[in-house]
Amino acid sequence: MISVTAQRESGVLKRRRATPVPASAIIGGRALTAVITALVITAVLLVIGWAAFSAHIPARTAPALVVAVIVGALSFCCLGFAVASIIRDQDAAQPVTQAVLLPLYFISGVFIAAGQLPKWLVNVAGVFPVRHLAAALLKAYNPYTRGSGFAWVDLLIVAAWGVAGLVIALRRFSWLPLGR
Repeated sequence: MISVTAQRESGVLKRRRATPVPASAIIGGRALTAVITALVITAVLLVIGWAAFSAHIPARTAPALVVAVIVGALSFCCLGFAVASIIRDQDAAQPVTQAVLLPLYFISGVFIAAGQLPKWLVNVAGVFPVRHLAAALLKAYNPYTRGSGFAWVDLLIVAAWGVAGLVIALRRFSWLPLGR
């Protein structure tokens, strides 16, 4: 959302949109980049976890981890476009991003275990996609998980948020600078 806002405000997106390339290809390219980046980062973290801590992902749950990373990357890419549609200038993008994401990380069990948080706060976090993505990733990575490791309900909630973000972005996103 930060780079999208910066590119929109500097006129890069306006120039890209002026080319014969359809908007869907530009957005699809950014989404594909997000997925590839997320998969590479996941692979690097898995290697570090294996090398430094002898942690490993069970082969039976590896596909669930890959699917969770892909669904999460696509959904949060769509949500990023939706939020970028309301950020008016490049200087506000970083603070808005941090103001939205950091509290969600804390209440969703990413930085602090959900068991340490008050029940009502965990219930509030359950409304947002961060909690569900964290749960899907944890289920896929946990060596004690039985079965394939897919957290279908959590993945559907994350995907629903992504679809909602896509709908908002399609209706509100501007290729032209907003801050000028």
